[in-house]
Amino acid sequence: MELPIDYATLRIIWWALMGVLLIGFALTDGFDMGVGALLPFVAKSDQERRMVINTVGATWEGNQVWFILGGGAIFAAWPFVYAVSFSGFYLAMFLVLGAMILRPVGFKYRSKRPDPRWRSFWDWALFTGGFVPVLVFGVAVGNVLQGAPFRFDSDLRSFYEGAFLGLFTPFTLLCGLLSVAMLVLHGAAWLTVKAEVGPVTERARKLGETAGLASIVLFAAGGFFVAFSGMGYRLEGLVDAAGPSNPLRVVSVHAPGAWLDNYSRHSWMLAAPLLGFIGTLIALLGLRFNKAALSFSGSSLSAVGIISTVGLSMFPFILPSAIDPRSSLTVWNASSSHLTLFIMLIVTVIFLPLVLAYTAWVYKVLWGRASTAALATNPDLY
Repeated sequence: MELPIDYATLRIIWWALMGVLLIGFALTDGFDMGVGALLPFVAKSDQERRMVINTVGATWEGNQVWFILGGGAIFAAWPFVYAVSFSGFYLAMFLVLGAMILRPVGFKYRSKRPDPRWRSFWDWALFTGGFVPVLVFGVAVGNVLQGAPFRFDSDLRSFYEGAFLGLFTPFTLLCGLLSVAMLVLHGAAWLTVKAEVGPVTERARKLGETAGLASIVLFAAGGFFVAFSGMGYRLEGLVDAAGPSNPLRVVSVHAPGAWLDNYSRHSWMLAAPLLGFIGTLIALLGLRFNKAALSFSGSSLSAVGIISTVGLSMFPFILPSAIDPRSSLTVWNASSSHLTLFIMLIVTVIFLPLVLAYTAWVYKVLWGRASTAALATNPDLY
């Protein structure tokens, strides 16, 4: 059966959609986690902490769906990537899930007892549920950029030859800290939009400015690291973009500096890192001059730019292999079948607009600042 969209185009579309889902996760659940990481520092009293929690209390569960959608899309569209990453990074995934499990428990249990020690414990649990996943996600991106220690044998069985502590190198920790700074800025910007104007928003602005400056420095440092540390991979020979999905059919080699190749070939891609820097500067200006909408718009653009920079730098690689570059997974050798991608695209075209429309409606209905006064009158608040 001949499909109306060719295989190569579908692969590119699903590579782009995977990026959209990751960005959607960063923009929505990202500010939730940023708020969680800021909770012990922007709110000093129990009333203030309850108010901060309720700035995300009505939407955090829906925002987390983007994480599930991202994992599901990788499973369905890029099965080789799912198999290698979810098995190779098993302990890291467990760490993320363990931290994320603290979030619903913290939200639901925190105010069940008036004991200050009880509430403080769950406040730090919410901090852990925000900080740890963001850090680990950034470390994971760093490992993807430098290459993961896996290989395939002739029967396409994958073997991961790394250790958990090996995931944490100077570069991957830099990426982790950049992820934390980026989303703490996003969370601080959200608090200036959603929390009542007062001491909490003032502290959020100051901490957001620090996170924004750190984000600029770390993003620039990461760029220099990629450019001058011998990092990068490149495809050799002719590549059949519509060929079968076999990780061993495309020849990949380690090539220092190759992550910058796409920018020299396609100058429009430079818009991504520029957006990362400009978005952060816009957020900083918004925080400095107390323009909440400007700061949140800037932090959102910053996240889009930083995440897009990684994807565009690596294209067409998705998960390169550090120990056997020939086993590297790319857009051209790691996807599901032509028919599977086409059916998934039809489903996405139908349901993704519905999800976005419903999400927009929810935010419209629930819009407005959280306040400490509402805690005494609204029994539905955390």
